[in-house]
Amino acid sequence: MKKIVFVIAFLSTISVSGQSAKEAEKLVKDVINKISSYDNFSAELSYTMINIEMDINEKKTGTILVSGDKYRVEMEGQIIFSDGVTLWTYIVDSEEVMVSEAEDSEGGISPTSILTTYDENYKSSFDNDKKYKNSDIKKVDLKTSEDKGFQKLSLIINQSKLSLESFSVYDMNGSVFTYHIIDLKPNINIEEGTFNFDADKHPDVEVIDMR
Repeated sequence: MKKIVFVIAFLSTISVSGQSAKEAEKLVKDVINKISSYDNFSAELSYTMINIEMDINEKKTGTILVSGDKYRVEMEGQIIFSDGVTLWTYIVDSEEVMVSEAEDSEGGISPTSILTTYDENYKSSFDNDKKYKNSDIKKVDLKTSEDKGFQKLSLIINQSKLSLESFSVYDMNGSVFTYHIIDLKPNINIEEGTFNFDADKHPDVEVIDMR
């Protein structure tokens, strides 16, 4: 009798676990589909980078603009432009801009790939150990068997609003990069040239072409 009870309990655990994974995947897809349905969007960002072993706890704030595979991130003295083909990293104080191929520089991960595309190679699962006062807030971990240069992604999602509150990237060196999304505004007016670095407007900036 005890063996039968154990088997039933074990099978129930597998069933719940499988269902939970499917629900987590569906929730992530629903959120990404909502965001990708926008023509474009802007948001304020709060960024932290933590590495306990190296005693690093860095915090910054900034803004992000996304339109399709194009994006622009401004964050305390640094502006990153990408038109989907070329990536410019402009360091304002140093008066230099590094130019690279968008695909190569992103290493398979970028704001657009996280916010607007679901990779079918990811395995989604709820982090049931993480509890929030607001029961609508869920944490979903995304892991992949492919070599993407990071261990996993974690998304904090408002289930009722289908909104992404924050996302974290856990890299291979023990660092955790977290972006909190504040006041996301969809379908805004974006000026032409927003996603390109215009060297003519910055004649004193040194261009370092890494392509």
